[in-house]
Amino acid sequence: MDILDVARWQFGIITVYHFLFVPLTIGLTALVALMETLWLRTGAPEWLRLTKFFAKLMLINFAIGVVTGIVQEFQFGMNWSDYSRFVGDVFGAPLAIEALLAFFLESTFLGLWIFGWDKLPRALHNACLWIVHLGTLASSWFILAANSWMQNPVGYRYDAEAGRAELTDFWAVMTNKVQLVTFPHVIAASYLTAAVFILGVCGWLYIRRSTVEQGDRPLYRKGIRLGAAVAVVSFAAVAVSGDIQGKIMTEVQPMKMAAAEALYETSESCAPFSVLTIGTPDGKEEKFALTVPCLLSFLGTGSFEGRVEGINDLSAQYQATYGADPTSTAYDAGDYTPVIPVTYWTFRWMMGLGAAATFGAVLVLWLTRRGRTPRSRWFGLLALSLPVFALLGNSAGWVFTEMGRQPWVVFGVMTTAHGVSPGVSLVEAWISLLSLTLLYAVLAVVEVGLLVRFIKRGADPFVEPPTPSLRGGEHDDDRPLTFAY
Repeated sequence: MDILDVARWQFGIITVYHFLFVPLTIGLTALVALMETLWLRTGAPEWLRLTKFFAKLMLINFAIGVVTGIVQEFQFGMNWSDYSRFVGDVFGAPLAIEALLAFFLESTFLGLWIFGWDKLPRALHNACLWIVHLGTLASSWFILAANSWMQNPVGYRYDAEAGRAELTDFWAVMTNKVQLVTFPHVIAASYLTAAVFILGVCGWLYIRRSTVEQGDRPLYRKGIRLGAAVAVVSFAAVAVSGDIQGKIMTEVQPMKMAAAEALYETSESCAPFSVLTIGTPDGKEEKFALTVPCLLSFLGTGSFEGRVEGINDLSAQYQATYGADPTSTAYDAGDYTPVIPVTYWTFRWMMGLGAAATFGAVLVLWLTRRGRTPRSRWFGLLALSLPVFALLGNSAGWVFTEMGRQPWVVFGVMTTAHGVSPGVSLVEAWISLLSLTLLYAVLAVVEVGLLVRFIKRGADPFVEPPTPSLRGGEHDDDRPLTFAY
């Protein structure tokens, strides 16, 4: 392994690990805020208990996500300095706004929400968490705008003398066609992830003996039904936005779509989509395939008779275009094909795992319909499997998005090989890879340990909270804020 391989492994490990927390945090801020809203509207104590219970899990996830996300920025300077120098002028604006506006918005109002249970009026307290959720959406928008620029660079000019891209149109970057479809797809997947997380936790607690003894089954039943319903609706949004995203991807990154199907020869019409393919080790020859006729044409073009270009023709086009450009930093050795097995299987795992999580949610809705109360242990195991499916599906989608773009770090402009830091030795890269991987393993143990500990405790008994006022009322204005958990 050379320095490029080690740097890519490090970035991949840290990014995929961090992305486990991102969709869950985005979705939980919305669903916990929804639970509190339902409590305010109905007065049902179950909704307040669920609000405070899942708030604990949300805060654990939020804290670990922030810690793991900070390292992302240091990675650019450690192993990808040439890339950072090249994209810095373009990325500077959206990422600065994300930090100064979106993240500060999240942090400020999350603090008000945590410590304001007995200080803020109830409606204002609930509004704080909705604002936190809006902050997570804004944060996602700016980060995805930067990533979408890597997929489809717009609104810039190349300064050959400085050897870097310079921002010319901020609005074009913010409204990149890839961004406009990626954002709703990621957010819908986040709602799906949080929904099946709530379903899974409540489903497991629902069948516990202690839950039956305490009479808390109606409480967790509400969480199960809410999670399952939101999951089904969210998957519909994921499917629709994903379909549009596939067509945009075929337009701006045709090689990624061809690699997703391992389609080497151009299909002039009715290109099939393979559910399962068995081929030679190099992936270039098919031995057996289970296919759906014309589906790839529809996914890529919107027409069952659409033309989908193959890897061989696209490779020739890329070599002619980028290999012949003396001002381009793109050309390595004329090979512009991503790792086919990775793109092929992550594309299918992304769709299959998301569909499996949703199918499980539909099954749970059916099993709990009209007051039915499942009692067997397998119901809890089914519920616990759904968040695992969703989290793995998110990771598969992220890997597909990034690996399918290879060997480009900025599509059509800069290859990954040209983005690595020239001054970092192989030994230094290995040290940082092993150190950060070990650190993240420790954080994983901490995260899982804390989640399991608080989930086992279940929801706290209902305690009617005070009715606070900004004017103090019967409370002492000088009393310090109290942490609610």
